[in-house]
Amino acid sequence: MTEHGGRLRVVHCPVNTAGVPWTNVQALRQRGIDAQLVVFNRYELHSEADWSLERHGGFARKQLAQWSALLKLLPHTDVFHFYFGLTLVPQSVQFPILRALRKKSVMHYLGSDIRGKSPADLGFGKKAGAEVVGSYDALRWVPEAEVIPPGIDVKAIDPAPPSDRARPVILHAPSSRRRKGTEHVIAACEGLDADLVLVEGLHHDEAFERYREADIVVDQLNAGWYGLFAIECMALGKPVVTFLHEEAVRRTEDALGTAVPLVSATKDDLQARLEPLVASVAERRRIGAESRAYVEQVHDLDRVADRLLALYARL
Repeated sequence: MTEHGGRLRVVHCPVNTAGVPWTNVQALRQRGIDAQLVVFNRYELHSEADWSLERHGGFARKQLAQWSALLKLLPHTDVFHFYFGLTLVPQSVQFPILRALRKKSVMHYLGSDIRGKSPADLGFGKKAGAEVVGSYDALRWVPEAEVIPPGIDVKAIDPAPPSDRARPVILHAPSSRRRKGTEHVIAACEGLDADLVLVEGLHHDEAFERYREADIVVDQLNAGWYGLFAIECMALGKPVVTFLHEEAVRRTEDALGTAVPLVSATKDDLQARLEPLVASVAERRRIGAESRAYVEQVHDLDRVADRLLALYARL
């Protein structure tokens, strides 16, 4: 509840990167929170938003659209939840205005906006009431941030456990072959009694149907943690092989009280990590079932709503 006795009113803005902001708004709405997503411009891939400013033209015109939006939102908003290092108006004035009007604020990082940056580069985020990252791995860049793992509507995904076919299907869906280490995935699978399927350039719905048919999923070999692709495949009950930083695994398991079921691999030992999964239907299904249970516990929208509401209450 808010000071004025009504429903908590939250604005998420100003982008819908990877659909995470829209998903968080849905999680809050399911709890009866007055939440909305306001974006500068709709993305082609993730066009969901309650209000798009359709910010076009030169600097002055864009600023006018942004300031007009802020002035309209200020009287009716308790929490401003920002993403990707962006604010509605320039940061130098955004946070002082919110503080002066006793509005709560959050800066939510989504990965590529912090990876490899120095503390000085990310100093602006300290002006917000709280900082959020999506994994314990990301704490390397923002050590004092709160961890809220990305959510999906797990109940909407029917499990599709690995098949018992003699030659299992290994699926890899690189958004970028270089970043995902695709050449090493192809090389590792050449010596296995399995069929490798690469999924590239498809609309999400079509790609998701391909994920259903897989027996084993390989995510990435460089980043050190997993993202939404791996989460969706785990929700389907698939074993997922990916590169994980050991320290992040340990911190995640300590904090969440559950084992991380993904199979960790590097480019050097990927083939050896895949071999037991290729050889055993039972092993594929065991890890797949553990993966589904993990996603229900860690990444379901209900859990995301719990974490967001707890954070807002502490601001």
